[in-house]
Amino acid sequence: MNSAPTISTSASTNIFNLGKYPTDFIKIESKTFSFSSNVPLVSPPKPLLVCSPTETGEFPVLVLLHGYLLYNSFYSQLIQHISSHGFIVVAPQLYIVAGRDSHEEIETTAKVINWLPEGLVHFLPPQVNPNVKKLGLAGHSRGGKVAFGLALRKLNLTTLDISAIIGIDPVGGMDEERQTPPPVQTNTPHSFNLGGSGALVIGSGLGEIKRNLLFPPCAPKGVNHEDFYNECRKPAYYFVAKDQGHLDMLDDDTRGIRGKASFCLCKNGKSREPMRRFVGGVVVAFLKAYVEGDMRELVGLREGHEMLPVELQRFEYRL
Repeated sequence: MNSAPTISTSASTNIFNLGKYPTDFIKIESKTFSFSSNVPLVSPPKPLLVCSPTETGEFPVLVLLHGYLLYNSFYSQLIQHISSHGFIVVAPQLYIVAGRDSHEEIETTAKVINWLPEGLVHFLPPQVNPNVKKLGLAGHSRGGKVAFGLALRKLNLTTLDISAIIGIDPVGGMDEERQTPPPVQTNTPHSFNLGGSGALVIGSGLGEIKRNLLFPPCAPKGVNHEDFYNECRKPAYYFVAKDQGHLDMLDDDTRGIRGKASFCLCKNGKSREPMRRFVGGVVVAFLKAYVEGDMRELVGLREGHEMLPVELQRFEYRL
């Protein structure tokens, strides 16, 4: 079922702002150490940036994968936005330098997910309990391809069920004929078998446009958000922000050489805040629907009752 992009854009509602939960960031290094009780505690296979609500309660978990050659810290404002609505967000640093092949990233993500049931709770505030039976997996850019690759069981390594798969401007390679290994897309409509998990694809309208003659587009046609959505089976949702760029969901201030380069390599929108709030709000609505079973915000988006911080270029869904 499809719907025209008629959602109003004149204001914002709760899901597009910070939520009611106070949050705290926790950095977890990848090393083994012991508590004073002399009970050994093995840390995760990769360093993690975790944002958790600090109020007493049990909260679902979202694993968020960074884009190509980016740092997980570049997503801290987006991570906090999602967490403030009642989710524990776990963002691994999958690598510092990587080549074309993403097999290792898929394997590493599976290891992080398998670590969650026994490991995560030891690093959270004592009053906070992670519910890993309510699990979402999201990824940006190449991280989106990794998320779908794992969900499609390209490497059958995970034991936990994933209820929601989210691609944030996912990219599968250089073009349709040059997917990076392992290839995820089949170029066949509705070919993705996600085992019944809900799928959300968020795209940027400027991602497929070159910034200049020196650089290729950051999200080229043939391997970008449109192609990922076309291959998703129902239930699936698809939002494209019209005048926003491939990296516009990152923090306002991304430091260092890579952080400064993120403003130069892709065609960008006027500012990052609208896209970041949009991505955060849509992800929250989708997680509430497919991880927690609360469809109210997602139905509001679907029926045009919510106010968005961006103008939509395209909106579709299949149920």
